[in-house]
Amino acid sequence: MFGNRPKKILFHASMSLFSWGMGHIRKIRSQLINKLFNKGQKGIISGFTLVELLIAIAILGTLAAIAVPAYSHYIDKARITKAISEILILQKEIKLYEIDRNALPDTLDDIGWGSILDPYGNPYQYISFSDQGKGKGNKGKGNKGKGSKVKGKRRKDQWDNPLNEDYDLYSMGRDGLSAQHLNNPKSYDDILRVHEGRFIGLASEY
Repeated sequence: MFGNRPKKILFHASMSLFSWGMGHIRKIRSQLINKLFNKGQKGIISGFTLVELLIAIAILGTLAAIAVPAYSHYIDKARITKAISEILILQKEIKLYEIDRNALPDTLDDIGWGSILDPYGNPYQYISFSDQGKGKGNKGKGNKGKGSKVKGKRRKDQWDNPLNEDYDLYSMGRDGLSAQHLNNPKSYDDILRVHEGRFIGLASEY
């Protein structure tokens, strides 16, 4: 419930600090311009500009160290949200196909999603468990295991239990890598469907 609150507080705090820092820099710039055009104040300009520029650089460095990671986090959060939404759409399309054909699609091409990329620029991964224990993966650009057997391919949790009984559907996440088990570091950032769609989200949060 409170997992994202510290990150939100950090983000808003960094934005407030950024606004304060930019206001201070604008004030420094205004003072500098006034002194540059004030002919009556000789001998002050050189020392004034050096000190004030050093202060401005220090402020900008601090702001970058705080604001950039917070901004990157929110960009990644938006991509995760988009991937979850698209997996929900894919799940719905797969269900409609199953109702219409009385069978799961062999690939995402069968439902018109074979060439669709996830928010990280990688194809969504789909493996069905139909056809008496044999599964067919996505024949599009993403899964090269065309018509491969399911054994050894099903995604599993840290206790070696299969994540789904019908099919696996997931994004490989930011790193574009994945592994069979969720406790493998390559799987931590995967966005996946678990328990026949009762959970859709980050593998690290499952």
